[in-house]
Amino acid sequence: MMLSRFVLAAVLVVIVAFGGTTTFMYLSSKQTHVAAPPQKPTAATPRAQATTLPGALYLTQSGAIYRLTAGRFHQITPEAGWSMPSLTPDGSQLLAVKYGQYWSDVYTLSLFGAPLRQITFNQARTGMLDPSLNHWIFYPRVAADGVTLWMTYDGLKCDGCYDVSPAIYSMPYGGTIRQARAWTDGGYYSGGDQQPIPTAGGAIYTKYDFGDKYDANAEHHISAMLWFTNRAGSYGRELTTPGEDCRTPSLSPAGDQVAMVCTYGKQVSYLTIASWNGSSLGPRTNILTSLLVAQPTWAPDGSGIAFFAPGVAAGPFQLWFLPREAYTPRPPSPPPTPTPGGPHNGPLPTPTPPPPIPPVQPIQLTTSNGFDATSPMAWLG
Repeated sequence: MMLSRFVLAAVLVVIVAFGGTTTFMYLSSKQTHVAAPPQKPTAATPRAQATTLPGALYLTQSGAIYRLTAGRFHQITPEAGWSMPSLTPDGSQLLAVKYGQYWSDVYTLSLFGAPLRQITFNQARTGMLDPSLNHWIFYPRVAADGVTLWMTYDGLKCDGCYDVSPAIYSMPYGGTIRQARAWTDGGYYSGGDQQPIPTAGGAIYTKYDFGDKYDANAEHHISAMLWFTNRAGSYGRELTTPGEDCRTPSLSPAGDQVAMVCTYGKQVSYLTIASWNGSSLGPRTNILTSLLVAQPTWAPDGSGIAFFAPGVAAGPFQLWFLPREAYTPRPPSPPPTPTPGGPHNGPLPTPTPPPPIPPVQPIQLTTSNGFDATSPMAWLG
């Protein structure tokens, strides 16, 4: 009971501090509590007919991190506020966020969940008396160079202030938070800049802002856009428009495509893919429009995309997988082979075209869990 209160308090503080408009509130507004509580993943394994995913997939439920391998879940941390796992570039360790009562910190874990190092210490000495003195970190990721840690951090607020502007920060992976520097300015009570994805020339991230600056009613709604920055302190560049309302980017293993979630300002959540050339996105293609998609994650072998979505209307988020055949163009069917034989005394019969190939559908891997749709997945090949 005490742990539940701590986790609830942590989430409430984040929502209040970020102006009630972050990804947390966006996702929580789109599902309701159901009568049957979600089962632990270890008690409800994927259905027998579901596809077995390659490698090891790390995901979060109820403050614990689970590892999915060969179709079975293994709980690798206790239910103690763990969330947002990511992998080091060499795949030898995990990074994860651990929530305190009014703060959060980044840890390095073994692949089996054992804490190896606490990277940040965001609880102030008097933070229990004045929570504004504490800090929050989310979405840690180590860049491909293995020495730079990217994250969302509320370091732009002043001590004793509640004016929180979460921004994109980087710091030496082996250093301390005192060495962190802000790459972006998170804005004012808009939800800020979230979920950085390191790239060769900088980082892609989600910026929450007050609608379109050309929209007369912009101050009445929040929209999400993907942005790119390649220099600390620079203004950065928009990759998507406010009308597309896109968020939670995920870079493909080859680094040439980005999967994201776009809502187009409606109560929908499409899985969308665009090409990526290192500085800009190509045309968007909506791959899934029938599910409330969250946290798309590419398979390391390129075989498809895992994501969260409710299995039933207003239900908790389940794990799904979309094979790459669903979004990769199929080669054209070969023409029918003519019937062998001698000369014909008339025109050849019209060949019968092959039957159309049915579209590839997403596969629901779980039915009774309740995964954290605000926490990205980490996928080890």
